[in-house]
Amino acid sequence: MKLKFHKTYALITLLLFLTEALIAIYLKTGFIRHTVGDFLVAILMYSFFKIFIEDNHFKIAISVLAFAFVIEFLQLTNYLKLFNLQDNYLAKLILGSSFHISDLVAYTLGIITVVGLEYKIYKLWIT
Repeated sequence: MKLKFHKTYALITLLLFLTEALIAIYLKTGFIRHTVGDFLVAILMYSFFKIFIEDNHFKIAISVLAFAFVIEFLQLTNYLKLFNLQDNYLAKLILGSSFHISDLVAYTLGIITVVGLEYKIYKLWIT
């Protein structure tokens, strides 16, 4: 694993974070809040790791997807209560509090999008 700071991924991460924050603040329900937000958070997590790690795009993407799945499946348990975070708004917002299969689909589609874009960019760069 090679560490290197990437300004482009830092900018992408910042823009995605601001988008996620605006969604969280202004949209309380609906498709954009629940599905597009999860789609974007997978891309946000990927781009955050790419700020610092110059490694195989696919490995990072699969790692992010696995992490997202673990957090989502933890929502089947009472894990927030275990850490005494059940009343913490920020913890609920970031970690979630209810399991939805549609979240897994959104995370997967986000990672598929990232891998596809990285592949296209890589091919354009090489060609």
